[in-house]
Amino acid sequence: MTGTVVKSTGSWYLVRAHAEGQLYKCRLRGKFKNKGLKVSNPIAVGDEVTLEPEGGEHQGVITDIKPRRNYIIRKSTHKAHHAHIVASNLDQAFLVVTLVSPRTSFGFIDRFLVTAEAYSIPATLLFNKLDLYDGEALGYLEQVMGLYKQVGYPCFPCSAQTGEGIAEIEGLLADKTTLFTGHSGVGKSTLVNSLVPDLDIKTSEISAFSDKGVHTTTFAEMFEVGANTYLIDTPGIKELGVVEMKKEEIGHYFPEMRERLNKCKYHNCVHINEPGCAVQDAVKKGKIALPRYESYLSLLQNDDSHR
Repeated sequence: MTGTVVKSTGSWYLVRAHAEGQLYKCRLRGKFKNKGLKVSNPIAVGDEVTLEPEGGEHQGVITDIKPRRNYIIRKSTHKAHHAHIVASNLDQAFLVVTLVSPRTSFGFIDRFLVTAEAYSIPATLLFNKLDLYDGEALGYLEQVMGLYKQVGYPCFPCSAQTGEGIAEIEGLLADKTTLFTGHSGVGKSTLVNSLVPDLDIKTSEISAFSDKGVHTTTFAEMFEVGANTYLIDTPGIKELGVVEMKKEEIGHYFPEMRERLNKCKYHNCVHINEPGCAVQDAVKKGKIALPRYESYLSLLQNDDSHR
């Protein structure tokens, strides 16, 4: 029997059987190795697995995992030198960000986009909390969205509170498996609830003390929201260290840098202080945005803090 993992709690997994659509509460049989990849979770939401009924009614055991088409991965918060697979087999990934209360940094946004690029997952930025923006903030929002649109990333301003922009985002979900993620406190769960009201995902107020969100989604979970349409809600991510990436590869995952790489004087250019570097030249001329270049330098230094 085959199925898709729709929820993982680390010790057991909820699997939707492909043939009948029945949900099975499963455990793992034996240890699963991820081909040299050190991960804290051998199986992730979105994984296609083989299972056998075992134990009580609608209980089973996972016997095998099929190769993943792609996945979003981050540094593990619990185990040093380990990674955590957020979700797998995605058609697209939506990063919910805010420029107010709490502000999402360029560094965090770019780390996410680089990870999505590395695994060929189309990424979209959702700028939530539009209802909190004054005139000056709206002007800044236009600038930031312009920066990312210019690079090729779709950007949608929205408000989970007022419903503004929700219908447009809803139209992007049909016939796809979509990951929703973001910092704690950006209103991700509220946004998901407004897109799919009958889910009623638990939400929590922003901590007034730290202006940071309180974790409300404990485990990633996949919801069926229409025919062949699935939405994966994830815990708020505090940090996004890039995993499995060599320094010389990082420039390939910035589209505006990728198109200039073959114009550098040296083929092994890392775009810091080499002569004849097309990327540095583009930064000086304003053709590559400075915040994006600074994110690139931060990734090169492998600085795992979320600045």
